[in-house]
Amino acid sequence: MSVPEATKQRLIAYADQYETADFIVGDPSWWMHQVKGIENQETMAFLASALSYGSRKQFMPKIGQLLEWSGGDVHDWVKNGAFEDQLRRGDESCFYRLYNKDCMNGFLCACRQMYKEYDTMGTFIRHHACDGFGAVDAICSFFRNHNASQVIPKNTMSACKRVCMFLRWMVRDNSPVDLGLWSDCIDKADLIMPLDTHVLQQSVKLGLLSSSTASMSAARRLSAAMSEVFPGDPLRGDFALFGYGVIYD
Repeated sequence: MSVPEATKQRLIAYADQYETADFIVGDPSWWMHQVKGIENQETMAFLASALSYGSRKQFMPKIGQLLEWSGGDVHDWVKNGAFEDQLRRGDESCFYRLYNKDCMNGFLCACRQMYKEYDTMGTFIRHHACDGFGAVDAICSFFRNHNASQVIPKNTMSACKRVCMFLRWMVRDNSPVDLGLWSDCIDKADLIMPLDTHVLQQSVKLGLLSSSTASMSAARRLSAAMSEVFPGDPLRGDFALFGYGVIYD
């Protein structure tokens, strides 16, 4: 599709306005800026993205609780299995919404296994993916194979919004928000827009999509449209749509 020039200029203006350091405040990306070292930033970002659904007022404290339990060294907390002290296998008490403590234990055990095999998630990605879709597929496949599909989507049929958001954080460089830790192995031009129902509705209003379902195919079509607006960096459009939502919601 061809994006009208007026829409392009509006989206560019919103991206310029909202892709700033101030965007981080109150956003789940804030957590990865609170830890030191690449390993901790990768891990904190992944845990934050996994819990980022529902109300920010509810999930932000839960992410903070994981960081508190880890004492700031979240990578070692996962890799060494120290999370077992707070999130025990078989404990069916609620941690956050659909995730009970047993579910979180299984998710973190899968993370731990990845770290045992590859040391870091970045190393895992460098072994298994060379573009955005490949990275989403590799992450989904690993966690499916390690029985953690309640937290990470089992395949790429859905939009995999939170995984795509995590990859935005890890890949996009030269940003006051995103870290760009994996910019050497994945081209930001190949990233897939994080698509949920809210972003879908905004995209339909702007004429960027006609889909009624937040699927991976819709997310890839939106990414292609955003490539017209932001050549080589389609996920700058994530900030643009955030700005559009602030103005028009």
